[in-house]
Amino acid sequence: MDEFPVLSSFAVFFLGLIIGSFLNVVICRLPDGGSILKPASRCPSCLVPIRWYDNIPLLSWCALRGKCRSCRAPISVRYPLIELMTALLFLAAKLKFGLTPVLMIRELPFLAILIAVTFIDLEHRIIPDELSLGGLVLGLVSTFFLHASLAWPMSVLGALLGFGIFFGLSWAYLRLAGRAGLGGGDVKLLAMIGAFLGPAGVFATVLISSVSGSLVGLGWAWWARRHGISLEGPSDQPSELEDQAAAAADTNLLAAAIPYGPFLVIGAIYYHLLGDFLWFQFTIPT
Repeated sequence: MDEFPVLSSFAVFFLGLIIGSFLNVVICRLPDGGSILKPASRCPSCLVPIRWYDNIPLLSWCALRGKCRSCRAPISVRYPLIELMTALLFLAAKLKFGLTPVLMIRELPFLAILIAVTFIDLEHRIIPDELSLGGLVLGLVSTFFLHASLAWPMSVLGALLGFGIFFGLSWAYLRLAGRAGLGGGDVKLLAMIGAFLGPAGVFATVLISSVSGSLVGLGWAWWARRHGISLEGPSDQPSELEDQAAAAADTNLLAAAIPYGPFLVIGAIYYHLLGDFLWFQFTIPT
């Protein structure tokens, strides 16, 4: 029982700031295979270790006005943004699920993994197995041993369904188009989401991610045409020049392609925290 809700909410928010600071390290180092524990945090420009009082989540960035104390090089606003985002999501989870062992062991780690996946996928176009498969194991094991709102058979079914949907789509696209469509990281990510949210969460995540991804894709197509980036090879050119123009257009499009993982994260977080406010409800008997 939460006897001091205001104090516990503040504590969870502060915990989110600390975890968000750690996620910045994970996002920077995990894709390159570096250790997330050492060396200590340092300025990416001058490589001078950051002093403890310059490493206080959110506050230090604001106090230093977004610049390194040693070399005055700008520090990306991404760092405090991730810290604040993590803190707010942690607080939202606490307000929905209450201060329980399930919150600390299952719900908050799930959100932390999703945040790390989002920014790694945006920057590197990959979803590390350490996050997706590690999260899958955590989702299954925590559901089995904890009194979570999701029954463990639904967790297993959700993981299998999440893997099966995207694996099937990827296989069909490969057979029909002759090239890969969805990446393996997206398949593993949806399996992890299914382990935490169950079959209903998988369906909602796929639907929400499809809608949001389509809207962003249409926005990108409008922006590309407005800035003169051809989406189709011109038909009035000789075949050789046409092929070169089409290849250049494809290069531009691939360079600006938006990974699908963040849209899956948007759908999963929305369902996880705001599923009660969906205009539709997925009901699967448990």
